[in-house]
Amino acid sequence: MRLSPRGKLSAKRTDEGQPCRYSPFVFGCGKAAPHPALRGHLPPWGKARNFNCLAYSPILEYNIHKSANLHPGGVTMQYKVLALDLDGTLTNSDKIITPRTKAALQAAAQKGVCIVLASGRPTVGIEPLARELELEKYGGCILSYNGGKIIDCRTGETLYQKQLDAQYVPELCAFAAAQNVTIITYNKEGVVTEHPDDKWALRECFTCKLPMTGVDDLAKYVDYPICKMLITLDPARRDEVWAAGKKQFDGRIDLYPSSPFFIEAVPLGVAKDSSLAALLERMGLTRDNLMACGDGLNDCSMIAYAGVGVAMQNAEQPVKDAAVYVTAADNNHDGVAEAVEKFILREE
Repeated sequence: MRLSPRGKLSAKRTDEGQPCRYSPFVFGCGKAAPHPALRGHLPPWGKARNFNCLAYSPILEYNIHKSANLHPGGVTMQYKVLALDLDGTLTNSDKIITPRTKAALQAAAQKGVCIVLASGRPTVGIEPLARELELEKYGGCILSYNGGKIIDCRTGETLYQKQLDAQYVPELCAFAAAQNVTIITYNKEGVVTEHPDDKWALRECFTCKLPMTGVDDLAKYVDYPICKMLITLDPARRDEVWAAGKKQFDGRIDLYPSSPFFIEAVPLGVAKDSSLAALLERMGLTRDNLMACGDGLNDCSMIAYAGVGVAMQNAEQPVKDAAVYVTAADNNHDGVAEAVEKFILREE
């Protein structure tokens, strides 16, 4: 179902429990819940957010002041934070940032826009792209594990983090075994699993450019804190396994797809929108200052939340339904550059 055209999303409060005409949220008791048209497509929203764990960061203060500058002609730049999904959005099918997209992002960064690389990847799998975009120079952040962690690219400081409770690791491993699918997590070196030859698990190694480590018993091996686990499987089984997982873990942890062959298992309430909300609050900004681009179901929440949410042409249909703008180009043909040029570089 497509929402009615609404221009820029608004957090304006309406009558208790009633949807705002131009917002995908229903407000009640001071909390926001997804518009009925998006239910079933967005990741679970969890309970009230606690943003107190977001640390102070000089880089964020720098970008706030820098992006407050006026555009030529005296017009204030509205979109001061740009959140970008990586796979299927920022990078092409070869996992490369193309020259036009890189140039558009560096031009945005030079205007003071804080670029946030927002992905389900582990932090170490995002860092090479952050270095390529010189986010340590311009100022920017890495949002990894689908929102489980945010780090400041300039200082390396962890600004926000939520970890998966250790009690769920054995149960998730048992669930994956019962469903006859593979489950992985990460160590300091790369990807860890009991099935290192699984072709769907190897997709994560290709995506993140990380090595694979095989272990005999993943539940016993994981004796350290983790932010998420990842179920990898044949796309034909994704929705079936996702439904079974949601039923088993309902109200305890969140499970949602991030690609046709991945299902994320994260702490309850962890999603890209909630982590970005925490970051914006710390920066003294609102969702109206956020532009978000994505293609997968795990991007729906931030696309619906942002002041302008952009779906790639190659996005899944629910993502397009949640977006204000759908690019004419896909991720292989500079869809991100198209959106940045339209909403940030040519802003009037």
